[in-house]
Amino acid sequence: MPNMQMEKTLMPEQDPKIRRHNFEEVCLGYTEEMAKEEAKRCLNCKNSPCVGGCPVGVHIPTFLSYASDGKFEEAYNEIKLTNSLPAVCGRVCPQETQCEQRCVRAIKGEPVGIGRLERFVSDWHMKHGKDIAKTVSKNGHKIAVIGAGPAGLTCAGDLAAKGYEVTIFEALHIAGGVLMYGIPQFRLPKEIVQKEIDGLREAGVSIETDMVMGKVLDVDELFSMGYEAVFIGTGAGLPSFMNIPGEDLVGTYSANEFLTRVNLMKAYNPDYDTPMIKPKRVAVVGGGNVAMDAARTALRLGAEEVSIVYRRSEEEMPARKEEIHHAKEEGVKFDLLRNPVQILGDKNGHVKAIECIKMELGEPDASGRRRPIEIPGSNYEIPVDCVVMAIGNRPNPLVRSTTEGLEANRKGCIVVDDSMKTTREGVYAAGDAVSGAATVILAMGGGKTAAASIDKYIQSKK
Repeated sequence: MPNMQMEKTLMPEQDPKIRRHNFEEVCLGYTEEMAKEEAKRCLNCKNSPCVGGCPVGVHIPTFLSYASDGKFEEAYNEIKLTNSLPAVCGRVCPQETQCEQRCVRAIKGEPVGIGRLERFVSDWHMKHGKDIAKTVSKNGHKIAVIGAGPAGLTCAGDLAAKGYEVTIFEALHIAGGVLMYGIPQFRLPKEIVQKEIDGLREAGVSIETDMVMGKVLDVDELFSMGYEAVFIGTGAGLPSFMNIPGEDLVGTYSANEFLTRVNLMKAYNPDYDTPMIKPKRVAVVGGGNVAMDAARTALRLGAEEVSIVYRRSEEEMPARKEEIHHAKEEGVKFDLLRNPVQILGDKNGHVKAIECIKMELGEPDASGRRRPIEIPGSNYEIPVDCVVMAIGNRPNPLVRSTTEGLEANRKGCIVVDDSMKTTREGVYAAGDAVSGAATVILAMGGGKTAAASIDKYIQSKK
């Protein structure tokens, strides 16, 4: 019998007063009994609208059915049929705007906790399951993947499963892309990401790190080396700034740099002497998930006061509701309807304050959100010693600029068709390099589409 409880089964969490001082995972996960009870809330709808909301097409009702019966390994295997990184997606995928948004249970209550259950069965597998290496006969074709982020990892995994010899070329010293350098440890433990990557290696994917493509090798050289197709998944790691006075002061960071120093360079670990300011009063400019990550990270580094400065209201914030909720619980302040006009420095060139102007909301703009309008004469200062700009990222132009025939739009995003084929023969692209900064799961969906298209392309040449 279905569990007709109207609300999701609560997931245990660290106490906010404790977790704001550590980098351990905030959400502690379901127990087996909790997982079975939550899975039983699924009505096993005939049309499965939830599946249509998943960018990688996970067979959601099937895996939930297995989970409700306590068949957690079977549930995991069902997810893995279409999702290469389930433990990652269960933690950072915005389910509330995708699969869970379409859940029938959401009409009169809360949707089934699909993301929580995906995380649970993935973690259960890591503890209790056994990965059986599948021997796939090589088909004699070589594919190059540039970038080891979500799009590249997904594309590589799907192609390897079809027998292709796949090599990933990653610019950084470790694979994972934004999963490693961008998302904090307390939201996505790096050991989880590494476990998923190790699984791809075991499946036959080769990963070469410290390979800055466009410098070390270019796309033409990859083709000359015998690769028959190239996938570009270089992400969007080029930070955006507001171009206001004071952005060059000591203590001003892009969110990209701030989070990379903490996550990849291990500033969160006292055993590492990472070159980084340990701020006391921080202003984070922006209202997305990256802004929440930066603000909550600053608290854990020892900041006494952290404020989110955002030019619209909370209703227009693009961040996940869960992330906003967690930030508030941990003591992050929200200075809403405020926009920076300049960053002020002391005589030594260090940040001492940020000057903001108050805003009001007008009519909706092209994004569908109400346009913020300045209120003249409402300027005021917030004393801070650190400012983090979390207002978006753009694709790095290095690979694009060194690849002849590769078209990009005015924002620097690589132009592709519905099959993820670029304007260059044999070259495909997906993820943030195509869309601009977006979600992990959308990047994975693009990588999956590209893998299918590459396979079709290679097979058509026979």
